[in-house]
Amino acid sequence: MEMDLKETIRTIPHWPIEGVMFRDITTLLQDPGTFRRACDLFYERYKDTAIDKVVGIDARGFIFGAVVAYKLNAGFIPIRKKGKLPYKTVSESYSLEYGTNVIEIHEDAIQKGDRVLIVDDLIATGGTIAAATRLVEKLGGIIVECAFLVGLPDLKGWELIKNYKTFTLTVFEGE
Repeated sequence: MEMDLKETIRTIPHWPIEGVMFRDITTLLQDPGTFRRACDLFYERYKDTAIDKVVGIDARGFIFGAVVAYKLNAGFIPIRKKGKLPYKTVSESYSLEYGTNVIEIHEDAIQKGDRVLIVDDLIATGGTIAAATRLVEKLGGIIVECAFLVGLPDLKGWELIKNYKTFTLTVFEGE
């Protein structure tokens, strides 16, 4: 499973800045069989788990998060970059591999006690997912797991979310 998915992900050296090895999932997405396989693998993992909401992180987390939410008959909640959501929001700042940013969620998106799965395309330095977990918990959500298509363990992002269960479909180690 891991190698099949990994082989469809393109690596772009030194993008968006020098020293970054960007894992481009658009090549996986344009292959219908591999895209379907990735979505099905996420669904299979969570189909017997009580999940009320699936949170997808801007922007590639929307792709997998929305599909998983649909298949699980759960609500889908977007976490977006600052200024992109039209209603009242709660925000969190974070650091990432090559800068800083702020993400937001609608203040009424998650109810106290909602069981939440957070989905993103990858975990690198962990800043984005750590900020997302803080947003979900500020609203009273219970994080069931954090799920990723790609994991980059050398960047140590898991250290920022070590108190949460995590799942990754494929890993790029030392590359």
